[in-house]
Amino acid sequence: MGSSRNQCIFKSSKLLQGRHEEDAVDQKVRRTLVTTLYASPLSLVVGAITTVGAAAVAAWVSEMSALWVAAVILASVAAVRIIAALGLSPDAEDNSTTMLELVYEIGAFSFALALGSTAAYTIVFDAPSQIQVLMVANALGYGIGVSARNAGRPTIAIGQLTFSCLPIAIACLLSSQVGLITLGLTIILLIPAQSVISRNIFGILRSFIASANANADLAQEMQELARSDVVTGLANRAGLNHAVTETMTKIDADTNLALIWIDLDRFKEVNDLLGHPVGDKVLKGVAERLIEVSPEGSTVARFGGDEFIVFCPVADLKHAELIASEIHCEIMCPMRLDGELLEIRASLGVAILPDNAEDADQLMQRADLALYHAKVGGRSQTCFYDPSMSRDLVRRREIEAELRTAIQRDELSIFFQPIVDLETGRIKCFEALVRWFHPEKGELRPDEFIPVAEETGVIVTLGNWITVQAARIAASWPEDVRVAVNLSPLQIRAPGAALGIKNALREAGLDPHRLELEVTESLFIDDNHSTSAFIEELSALGVRFALDDFGTGYSSLGYINSYPFSKIKVDRSFVSGAQAGQKSEAIIQAVAKMGNTLGMDIVAEGLETPEQVKAVRKAGCNLGQGYHFSRAVPDYLAAMLLAQEREHEPKQAIGRASA
Repeated sequence: MGSSRNQCIFKSSKLLQGRHEEDAVDQKVRRTLVTTLYASPLSLVVGAITTVGAAAVAAWVSEMSALWVAAVILASVAAVRIIAALGLSPDAEDNSTTMLELVYEIGAFSFALALGSTAAYTIVFDAPSQIQVLMVANALGYGIGVSARNAGRPTIAIGQLTFSCLPIAIACLLSSQVGLITLGLTIILLIPAQSVISRNIFGILRSFIASANANADLAQEMQELARSDVVTGLANRAGLNHAVTETMTKIDADTNLALIWIDLDRFKEVNDLLGHPVGDKVLKGVAERLIEVSPEGSTVARFGGDEFIVFCPVADLKHAELIASEIHCEIMCPMRLDGELLEIRASLGVAILPDNAEDADQLMQRADLALYHAKVGGRSQTCFYDPSMSRDLVRRREIEAELRTAIQRDELSIFFQPIVDLETGRIKCFEALVRWFHPEKGELRPDEFIPVAEETGVIVTLGNWITVQAARIAASWPEDVRVAVNLSPLQIRAPGAALGIKNALREAGLDPHRLELEVTESLFIDDNHSTSAFIEELSALGVRFALDDFGTGYSSLGYINSYPFSKIKVDRSFVSGAQAGQKSEAIIQAVAKMGNTLGMDIVAEGLETPEQVKAVRKAGCNLGQGYHFSRAVPDYLAAMLLAQEREHEPKQAIGRASA
């Protein structure tokens, strides 16, 4: 019983829902069809001229005063209809469909009744036959014509047909003439026949318009989907471009617009550690926060991946700074998901139109450039565009192009800085460092072109070239002296990275045990799989690995435990930087003790004074590197240092023997 009742309720609700949907469709169709009534006021003018003219001619020829009255009535009704048609716009939202239809009905029915009655009058009062034919033909032609023209609203079409034809039929049936009676019967049959035709036309029109509206709605829905991001529901790149274009066409010359480009810092770690479902929730949470904090009239979009854009009107630079600050603070607030408290960090780049750009494309470029500087400058900060950023970009592009040329023309040089055994003073290793002596700009510092090489991918070609040159030069040194080469994460992740190292060793004829590859902790953050494969393959060959700049990153002991490092290089900031002191000495001691226990060499970088050498040696470091021993020197001077060292060793041995 309960089940039956539930089924009835369900069916009733579905029926009502379907009825509501049909009503919605009917309303759209009805509005469209009512609009067609007002589509051509010219047809009303032509109809008025012909019918009023016919009535006037009939009155003049027949000299019947009643027909003059009829002509005036027809002219008056026609004038009101024309004024209403011109004055009422179906496109105006204030004009309801019901009101538009009612106004048209009153005018149409009044005119049709006046015309039909005039024609019937000529029959009843036995006007001359030519006058009867003139008015009856006009009335019947009008009725049949409008029943087709106004078939979009069957009530109006059939009503006009009836009011224009029925008075004639009645007048004919009341006469004693067989011909007129036959005509009356014919008109009586004409009305339902023409009504069926009108309704058929209406059915076709309704079906066509409903289908067109459905297709238009579907197209609109598909367009909205194409411009929306699936994960967050925000505008996607296409939606953003559309909104920006629309806004740019409507703004005044004095309107200020800000484009705030947001990049979530290290978002890849969220996906890798917590999974993509959690990552999607973070993106949705950020989207909700951006919508909440963005000013009215803003377009909020997910540009792709972990990047968002807020495009909004601003009063001035201070207003833009306030909005950017609020957005940054809102994103940085901890987010609780599935019981986990996540801290989201973001970098923002902001550009303002027209202060920073002339058009939308340039505005996006400038905001992107500002975002780049925010990320390069340490992340988790907001940068506003400054013209100097464009100059820096031009310079970086120049360096990129010239660096590619320099590699091809062998304009680069390899310098070597010794790494010394603090116990014996012997050179154990040389670190290979690239130098660029530009033919026009002079010497360019590595910190000028290495970051550019990493950003553009040139570092892969450059790194391979350095490895080949360093291995070739090291092959001429004594066999107990190694060479260390710095590797970029991009170089390691490049296809065939390990094969490139193997080829360099083979071509140079260098024993793999004499090659050390220095990497930093940033290598292990993004891609552990390819990194592990690279290290395992070369370690099996005998290549040694060193962890460089230890203490400046995460300094995770997990990396030391997971990978076969033979050397740890303590960053120079603990030796000669602002952090040098009791705490840094304690850290160095802890690292040295750990290294000695694990059988690793511990290198202290940045040694410049004898006191520093003494301190790090006392702390437990067994190797040292810095200006105290030697600057980086060309290959021939490195060979001279080794030769001088080997030349002194026999003399020292003879002296110890004679003593």
